[in-house]
Amino acid sequence: MVKKDFDRKFYLVREDVLPEAMKKTLEAKELIDRRRADSIWEAVKKVDLSRSAFYKYRDTVFPFHKVVKERIITLFFHLEDRSGTLSELLRLVAKYDGNILTIHQTIPLQGRANVTLSLNVSEMTIDLDDMLAELGKLEFVDTVEVLGSGG
Repeated sequence: MVKKDFDRKFYLVREDVLPEAMKKTLEAKELIDRRRADSIWEAVKKVDLSRSAFYKYRDTVFPFHKVVKERIITLFFHLEDRSGTLSELLRLVAKYDGNILTIHQTIPLQGRANVTLSLNVSEMTIDLDDMLAELGKLEFVDTVEVLGSGG
């Protein structure tokens, strides 16, 4: 008996524990989605993956941002308290067409403040994981985490 999707369990798993074939399947799917490969054959060649492995995993492994249906996420930041940090953070989100729905900032204590942003990411021009990586590289950002998603 074949299980339907609503009967199956799903898990959120960190990338570093995925088998190499699953990671490469995700890379190949990304190449196809971004039109950097014209066919499955070309995509699997570029990432050094067999077609059989691609077909085995293609319908079972997805990037986090692809399963967020509502495309609304809540991000938590722990920031250094200095002039311009919040505006720089918001500028970077706006640069990639993230629509800021809510902002909450705590009063800075011991040179640090917490900021929570709710974003509509449905029109973003960058992959969510890539944007999170860019935000995390800002010199005043100590922590960036996805708190939740949904509408």
